[in-house]
Amino acid sequence: MSAVKPRAAVIGYGFLGKWHAQKAQALGMLAAIVEKFPAGQEAARAAHPGVEVVGELTDVLPRIDAGIVVTPTSLHFAVAKTLLEAGKHVFCEKPLCSTAAQARELEALAKNRGLILQAGHSERCHEAWETLRPRFLALKGPLTIRIDRYAAFKGRATDVDVVQDLMIHDIDLMLWLFGRRPLAVRAWGHKIRTQVWDHVTAQFTLEGGAQATLTMGRNHVHEVRALEVFHDTGLVRVDLFANKIQSAPSGELAGGAFTGEESYAKRDHLLLEQQAFLRSITEQTPVMVDATDGRVAVELVEAVLRALDSGDSVTCG
Repeated sequence: MSAVKPRAAVIGYGFLGKWHAQKAQALGMLAAIVEKFPAGQEAARAAHPGVEVVGELTDVLPRIDAGIVVTPTSLHFAVAKTLLEAGKHVFCEKPLCSTAAQARELEALAKNRGLILQAGHSERCHEAWETLRPRFLALKGPLTIRIDRYAAFKGRATDVDVVQDLMIHDIDLMLWLFGRRPLAVRAWGHKIRTQVWDHVTAQFTLEGGAQATLTMGRNHVHEVRALEVFHDTGLVRVDLFANKIQSAPSGELAGGAFTGEESYAKRDHLLLEQQAFLRSITEQTPVMVDATDGRVAVELVEAVLRALDSGDSVTCG
């Protein structure tokens, strides 16, 4: 086990890249920032004096051990592949890349080189899942899952549709929290602000008699991030925006109440992701969201997009 922290480069200093650079520096592993635009370079130098700022990844590749990829999605594959081929560990923001074929190539490359490849599915970091995930995995028989994530238009990430931009968060949560294999999906949506899908509902049929409906939108009048689970044992609702767990079990709660509510602490998800990435490199701990998880999420994104284009139910896997 090595106690030496890896020297990491943050690739992309846009809206999210700035936050990742802060976390990497706080953890003592920020060695460089790669940003192609001069204005971004200037901002990076001002915010991180003493950190090398360059325009091209090749300028720092020999001097780093890892890369944190925060570029537009369309560049994820090329940047991650360059890093892996050079023997560098990779943390890549979601989605892992644009296509499942690309994801499979990165997965194989990381495995063959013995490198860490972590995907940035930060919604796994909510404190609520520490108690709820074991409960969800233990549920038997039919259940109904509903996940909603929508907000007003922000003008960001318009290079990808809302399935790649937002729904991929909840596809990963659906798989991770419930452990049920998706069998089929049908989907419908609308192109409102862009030439791609801006509002989409996808209905997954999962093994074991489960149904999951995911609704994502980026042209709404208010912000909602919530997960609901209906089962014979009752209802659990998690408000991911307000950090609350609400429940309506099949029996009465203390004092004869039929519903209950509790709050959970807000966390710094990006910091937790990077801490996990660091531990995977230095202590060989399991990867928080490994290359297989990232690849499966991209495969299901493709299934949703096929269902949208065809208007029919599509088999998953």
